[in-house]
Amino acid sequence: QVQLVESGGGLVQPGGSLRLSCAAPESIFSRYAMGWYRQAPGKEREHVAGIAPSGFTNYAEYVKGRFNISRDNVKKTVYLQMNRMKPEDTAVYYCNAGFQTDRIWGQGLQVTVSS
Repeated sequence: QVQLVESGGGLVQPGGSLRLSCAAPESIFSRYAMGWYRQAPGKEREHVAGIAPSGFTNYAEYVKGRFNISRDNVKKTVYLQMNRMKPEDTAVYYCNAGFQTDRIWGQGLQVTVSS
């Protein structure tokens, strides 16, 4: 069973920064588009940012200019750098790998933005 290993969640104050990491096996990392989703209490899971094997990125409108997704092809890891965080960014963040109809999910990281 393929696993995505996430790390980096936690508590941050409004206006602060946090970086999430997601490591994937080589067989997945080199072919799959990688991305981050989040799910707040009582809400549906939503897309945050994605990055293709080529490096092409896309972002949800509500994080553009604040969040940055990147990938390290040596470490087989995708990062989500979150800056100028807001209380509404509070959610469980999930790493995702996608290729055609195949979807793989990480276990989820709690991110809380609060003073």
